[in-house]
Amino acid sequence: MKVSNKQTNILITGAGLCGSLLGLRLAQRGYNVNVLEKRPDMRDKIIDAGRSINLALSDRGLNALKMVGLGDKVKDLCIPMKARMIHPKNGKVLTSNYSGREEDYINSISREDLNKLLLDKADEYDQVQIDFNDEVVSVDVKNGSIEYKDSESEEIQQWNPDILLGTDGAGSKVRQAMARQRDFYFSYSTKWLPHAYKELNMPPAANGGWRIDKHALHIWPRGGFMLIALPNRDGSFTMTLFMQFKEGERSFEKIQTENQILDFFKEEFPDVLAEIPDLVKQYQANPTPPLGTVRCSPWTAYGKVLMMGDASHAIVPFYGQGMNAGFEDVLVFDKILDECDTWEEAMKRFSVERKPDTDAIADLALDNFVEMRDSVSHPDFQIKRAIEMKLESAFAKAEYSSKYSLVTFPPEGMGYREAMMKGRAQDKAILWLINNGDIKVEDSAESLLKAINKKTAEVIWHRN
Repeated sequence: MKVSNKQTNILITGAGLCGSLLGLRLAQRGYNVNVLEKRPDMRDKIIDAGRSINLALSDRGLNALKMVGLGDKVKDLCIPMKARMIHPKNGKVLTSNYSGREEDYINSISREDLNKLLLDKADEYDQVQIDFNDEVVSVDVKNGSIEYKDSESEEIQQWNPDILLGTDGAGSKVRQAMARQRDFYFSYSTKWLPHAYKELNMPPAANGGWRIDKHALHIWPRGGFMLIALPNRDGSFTMTLFMQFKEGERSFEKIQTENQILDFFKEEFPDVLAEIPDLVKQYQANPTPPLGTVRCSPWTAYGKVLMMGDASHAIVPFYGQGMNAGFEDVLVFDKILDECDTWEEAMKRFSVERKPDTDAIADLALDNFVEMRDSVSHPDFQIKRAIEMKLESAFAKAEYSSKYSLVTFPPEGMGYREAMMKGRAQDKAILWLINNGDIKVEDSAESLLKAINKKTAEVIWHRN
């Protein structure tokens, strides 16, 4: 089937962030697109609290939003966060900038607000139709068809599109169907962390403002567990407690009663306890979802079906890149469509070329969990970050960027895998030089860069 055929009938399963962006972009390209979403239209319904995990929108996601004409409008929904603010258990709050460059920062944004923005933009195009309250019941991968429960008739209906695109999240029905077929080898795994998460809300201050610095992502690292907070436009903070679900004294299983909750927060987060009047009520009412990493291959089948976003590569949230990676999927796929003659060619290319990058960000997200909960308050980490800030302030991106910047504020065209490989080598080089006494923060930027580049090259040479 020719990519140039604008009469191609495309069906997308899932109108979340990735599905909404994908449907919008394909409509902008002139295709006829239908999107099925099992949930009601969030623009007409209050969304239940407790399961959102506020999003950190950064350059990769912003680039995709610019592609569809929302680069400026989305900024009205964002609160810039220029640094991590680290709250030790008993000590002075530390500030660790995300970058040494003034223009590099991440943005706190509500998942709901961003999804609504995409849905509203999609409504501007006659080529896209989004049907809410229609749940996919089964998927026939070989024929590229689906059965769904029609919300109006309450009957099971069948849909036979030309192209089926699965953006139906970590619990994807499309992926489940691909795992059941036997005409080709399909690899699939979900690796669960022993940790889960629980959301809490820190309300605005009495004057309607923010109780803590609104231009930072706040972290309370406690070794094995942690609490984070992202600002909201109404003066509140969405807080997320990450902790083991069962094992150990510090676990959701062991901390459930009012006294246990209060004793836990008095011991570990006394400054937070004072700012959330209904902490116990929130803690007991909000769910405790698991955290897992989904990997699978291939993402496409029979020249008719393709998955992207969380359906093909769900990750844990510790690098703030899950949504950004899904958005970048759409950006990458859009460019591939420009270079291919047929849908089958485009889908195969995307499945093969994109996977190494999504595997890399999955690994980086797991690594960053350890860094956030254990390492950010370590003296060597603080020295390393101070050196990185000095270098980023002194040199252009082409000359130096930290691993975090390579991932989050990448030079044009740099994928996650390249960022991971270069960033890990740099990290190893810097820590070796610090521990060996060969570099210190007071050194000139030029001498630091020379020493780090030399050692990084040695690390890469030995690795290869």
